[in-house]
Amino acid sequence: MPDSIAVDTLVIRARDGDQRAWEQLVERYAPMLWSICKAYGLDRRDIDDVVQYVWMRAVEHLSRLRVPERLGSWLATTTKRECVRVRRVRYQRDSAEYPLDAAAVSGDEGDDVGDDVARALEEAERNAVLRAAFAELSPGCRRLLSLLVREVPYSEISARLGMAVGSIGPTRSRCLARLRADAALSALMSADAEVREGESHV
Repeated sequence: MPDSIAVDTLVIRARDGDQRAWEQLVERYAPMLWSICKAYGLDRRDIDDVVQYVWMRAVEHLSRLRVPERLGSWLATTTKRECVRVRRVRYQRDSAEYPLDAAAVSGDEGDDVGDDVARALEEAERNAVLRAAFAELSPGCRRLLSLLVREVPYSEISARLGMAVGSIGPTRSRCLARLRADAALSALMSADAEVREGESHV
């Protein structure tokens, strides 16, 4: 089964009991799940648990997935929610075992460290959402945007992808529009915009 086969086709085949189609879905999205878990700072044991849980949920919900081609977004969202739950449980456990003195986290240095951690987590979440949205694009869009990000000249892109130089710009715009249309990425961009707007009125 070729790697370029559409996600919705794989989902439909997997629903019908095609084991190879299911294996293709796992192969395609397993790196994304691991990447999201790593971005949330989970250790190997927690990552194994989260990934296993997400795939079990996927098996349960595959037949009820209304838009098969959105499987990647569903997997990303489910993985992030489970990562947050696991981190919360671990934090509560660690807090119970090693309670912090309020004075230890109320100083300027503690605030700086807390801010750094918060920013790092926010950046990791953005990257994870972007990678998930990127994985949902067509192979052609993924190849084109990857080359553009690396600032490959249009002439070389044209030769590599067999595209007319004049069509690269319009195709880029369409691919970016599809990327921005991703539900999770769109929600994140809207939230960032609201935060910036709020800060501008402070």
